Amino acid sequence: MKITFYGHASLGIEVGGKNIIVDPYITANELASHINIDELKADYILVTHAHGDHVLDVEAIAKRTGATIISNAEIAWYFEAKGLKSHPMNHGGSWKFDFGTVKYVNAIHSSSFNDGAYGGNPGGFVIEGEHKNIYIAGDTALTFDMKLIPLRTKLDLAIFPIGNNFTMDVEDAIIASDFVECDKILGCHYDTFGYIKIDKEEAKKKFFDKGKDLMLLEIGDSIDI
Repeated sequence: MKITFYGHASLGIEVGGKNIIVDPYITANELASHINIDELKADYILVTHAHGDHVLDVEAIAKRTGATIISNAEIAWYFEAKGLKSHPMNHGGSWKFDFGTVKYVNAIHSSSFNDGAYGGNPGGFVIEGEHKNIYIAGDTALTFDMKLIPLRTKLDLAIFPIGNNFTMDVEDAIIASDFVECDKILGCHYDTFGYIKIDKEEAKKKFFDKGKDLMLLEIGDSIDI
């Protein structure tokens, strides 16, 4: 499984011979100006919630690639009404796709489209594929519901927002890593704009001091798990 960071909360995942884009917010992110969305491959697009900094480029990528949008029912149906393919899910549900299994899990946040349309309840994803398991938390506060994840799935990587203000901060993300029983963390949702600027070296040190590995990738860089 290969994971590429496209800035903010945007990710690319290559698994099971398929390409997945998560929460594409690229064209308006100045830090990701070197990423061309017209060059991104996508068989599926995973959307955690409806905020503009997570759905901005969904329509453009889906129209070009024919990708299936996977999200909560309200978001899936919102894009389906625009003529795009979707697969609706809801909390606690899972589905076996041709690349692996996806489970939609709880997140504590808000969710609405920029046009005022209802975006359902926010969530995260647990993905199992190629004998590797990852948790994409989405935008969320620290929540005890995270403790439910390792009861079913042993994680190889957890992807947490760490920018504070709108989501967990670094200290809460460290606790979250304990809750999900995973010490290998990929950080996201930081530095994109003023509210979520962080000291990256300090953040990594705080994780290191707890015996954990916080990875903060340069935009466009990838890891293999």
